[in-house]
Amino acid sequence: MGTYQQFMSKYRAVSEEERRVLRPVVKALEQQMDELAKKIVDEAGKRYPAYNRLVEELKLHDSLTGREALAEIIVYIDPSKRFRKTANLVGLFKPVRGKKKIYDGRLRQALQRLTASANGVRPDQLTARLEKQTLFKVWMILRREARGRLAVPAQG
Repeated sequence: MGTYQQFMSKYRAVSEEERRVLRPVVKALEQQMDELAKKIVDEAGKRYPAYNRLVEELKLHDSLTGREALAEIIVYIDPSKRFRKTANLVGLFKPVRGKKKIYDGRLRQALQRLTASANGVRPDQLTARLEKQTLFKVWMILRREARGRLAVPAQG
C-alpha cells in the first residue's frame, strides 16, 4: 500500500510526459492490489460464516474495497465483548482529558474504507458518528450470528 501511495503522489506532482511513464506502473500496482483484495474476500467468505450475511446487510456486493475492509475488521471483532471495547479498539472512544489514547490505526483506516463504501460517501465526508454506526451494525450482526450458533444443539 505504501508503494502505491508513493507512486500516486509522485504521479500527481510530475509533468504530463513523466505521467505517461508512471501510468503503467500505477496500473500494475492497482491490479495487484485488486487481486490481493479478491483473495482476502474469498478467504473471509470461507472462514467466517457471518461474512456473507454482513456483505448482504451492508450492500457491499459492488465494492471490492468495502468487502476487503470488512474482512479486515471482522477478524478483530469479538462478539462476546461489549461494543465499547470494540469501539475503543478502532479509536472511537469517549474523550477523556489527559488519558493516553491507544488504538489500532490500520483498523481505523479499514473502518473508514468500509464506512465510505457502505454508505456511498466520499472519504472526506466521513464522520465519526457514521463510522460508529457502521461498526455497531457489523458488531450487532456478528453478535446475533454468534448467539445463533450457540443456540443450535450439537448434532450427533
